[in-house]
Amino acid sequence: MTTTSASRSQLETFYYDNSIVRMFAYATSFWGLAGFLVGLTIAFQMVLPELFGGIDFLSFGRIRPLHTNAAIFAFVGNGIFMGVYYSLQRLVKARMYSDALSKLHFWGWQAIIVSALISLPMGFSTGKEYAELEWPIDIAITLVWVIFGLNMFMTIFNRRERHLYVAIWFYIATWVTVAVLHIVNSIELPVEFMKSYPVYAGVQDALVQWWYGHNAVAFFLTTPYLGLMYYFIPKAANRPVYSYRLSIIHFWALIFIYIWAGPHHLLYTSLPDWAQSLGTVFSIMLIAPSWGGMLNGLLTLRGAWDRVANDPTLKFMVVAVTAYGMSTLEGPLLSIKGVNAVSHFTDWTIAHVHVGTLGWNGFLTFGVLYWLIPRIFSTKLYSEKLANSHFWIGTLGIIVYAVPLYIAGIDQSLMWKEFTEAGNLQYKNFLETVVQILPMYWMRAIGGTLYVIGAFMMIYNLVKTVRGGSFLPNEKAEAPALVKTYSKPKNEYWHRIIERKPFQMLGFATILILIGGIVEMVPTFLIDSNIPKLEQVQPYTPLELEGRDLYVREGCNTCHSQMIRPFRSETQRYGPYSKSGEFVYDHPFLWGSKRTGPDLSREGTAKLRKSDSWHYQHLLDPRIDVPASIMPAYPWVVKSPMDTASIPARIRAMQALGVPYDDGYDQIAIADLMEQARGIAQNIEKELNLESGTIRPNTEVIAIIAYLQRLGVDGVGEGKK
Repeated sequence: MTTTSASRSQLETFYYDNSIVRMFAYATSFWGLAGFLVGLTIAFQMVLPELFGGIDFLSFGRIRPLHTNAAIFAFVGNGIFMGVYYSLQRLVKARMYSDALSKLHFWGWQAIIVSALISLPMGFSTGKEYAELEWPIDIAITLVWVIFGLNMFMTIFNRRERHLYVAIWFYIATWVTVAVLHIVNSIELPVEFMKSYPVYAGVQDALVQWWYGHNAVAFFLTTPYLGLMYYFIPKAANRPVYSYRLSIIHFWALIFIYIWAGPHHLLYTSLPDWAQSLGTVFSIMLIAPSWGGMLNGLLTLRGAWDRVANDPTLKFMVVAVTAYGMSTLEGPLLSIKGVNAVSHFTDWTIAHVHVGTLGWNGFLTFGVLYWLIPRIFSTKLYSEKLANSHFWIGTLGIIVYAVPLYIAGIDQSLMWKEFTEAGNLQYKNFLETVVQILPMYWMRAIGGTLYVIGAFMMIYNLVKTVRGGSFLPNEKAEAPALVKTYSKPKNEYWHRIIERKPFQMLGFATILILIGGIVEMVPTFLIDSNIPKLEQVQPYTPLELEGRDLYVREGCNTCHSQMIRPFRSETQRYGPYSKSGEFVYDHPFLWGSKRTGPDLSREGTAKLRKSDSWHYQHLLDPRIDVPASIMPAYPWVVKSPMDTASIPARIRAMQALGVPYDDGYDQIAIADLMEQARGIAQNIEKELNLESGTIRPNTEVIAIIAYLQRLGVDGVGEGKK
């Protein structure tokens, strides 16, 4: 027998599972378009605030988190699984461990997306950025993620390829880090079905949330997509990765440094300064590994630029990697305090985020779909011309979307900070800064429209490709079995040892990603001096607590921050800067990320306090008193009765979380709530010259007004003594 025939006789025949890849590819396309359409809807709501005529489940505050969750977890999430299930099988030369687990993962993930689609417009929200889903759904996410991990690691364990390719390193780090982030940030105390409070409060909740929020971007929107980059760009270009050693540096440096950077979202807040500084330092350090990865991706195409010019798939991938490089340079720059002082709370941040999501995640997903679908359907792409048109329309859409928002963001910040020669604010009325940037908001909507048109073109192209091909559900492959005994080569590179031991790699990755979180969070939780107490700060009354929960339900914190930074412009506009001790009873914290409307930290203080009737009319129709306002109306809160039945349970939950209500207070909380509510209702009737009994004290609007009138009074010593 010859050597060749002997080698062939040792080959094992097996079949790649393309069915699960097809399922995730279809879901990626469908949910991507759905998420884009919701995003486009809220873009138009920013310039047409009366769009949908005050329908509660279509209001901006409720569907904005639907857009972010659809874009991140539905579109990108399914894109991750599509790419992982396709590439992992081929990289380890093995079918996925369990077809049943693959399908359970798929349908479980779609069920989670549908639950978000239903619950968020209904107002079931924790109020925490990128983590708005309530506790039953959080548990489901955990279970489905475990199923995915089990299937992935068992596939790796049953592999026929000894060494693990770089893409798999990123898949492993993604799985363990997302698990840690989700579990830690989602520790919450259920009050009832679809209602909970986070166990953290105020400053601590802010730190945990942005440790999670920033690293959800890092380890859900970035590291798995870097794994896809390392697989699909070499495949599409038919060239090896530019540098193996650079990929090693890129991987280990990125996962270690990234986890520290969360506090840069909280610069100039009441987070301890040492934590802010750590976030800044590590954010700047991120430039090196991020750009190392970008260059590794782009230089893989060296000598193939003529193909890039003619291949729409490679065009999408090149722009995606470039967008990754630009956004990962801009992110560290925005973490520099001098730059952050200008950018934070403005539309600059929105532009920055969307360069990453539309360019990096969106375009890489489009490129993978254009490359992958023809292959699993054994055909050619229906129309390269149409794909090229999609590329140019999509690229133009990103530019038209982002550039006006950069201009708007800088314009906002400069107007907020501008003083007259006499030392007064030039623009005292916040609305002046909103009216100034409305043309930029129109441009954003136009850019988003172009991007959505491109997505429709892609789906049409892919549908025609599918119809013209023949699906291969089980793709035949051959590879020799993995030899159990292994003789280490004499001069083997050190990293090869880790590559052939997946659980060792998992352990090292876990240790690295835990270090940053432990160093930042443990002192903040255990050292009391990090959060100085303010004796005048008291728990919310039952009515104010109800109002705060309704405020979260309606997504008001999406457009209104509650954090006055120590800038002259902010203290003169709003009052004394915010102190950490003011937020000790805030479950969750509501500092916000964006000021589409003014900061509300001191809304109830003598400096800014408005009448109860003003708030009543403003919620009913903001354009009654402020004709140019782009705030949506909330007519349903004027009609809907409060959920007073759950007040005792919420008081008990707060007591369990350390809020110092008196023992047994839950038994009289409803009576206290109604007494305070009647006083506010009578104030509104008196101020509007209405007959007694016209304003019902048990309506939701009364609770929201109570909460707004309480904001900031304890912090400046105007509250209860």
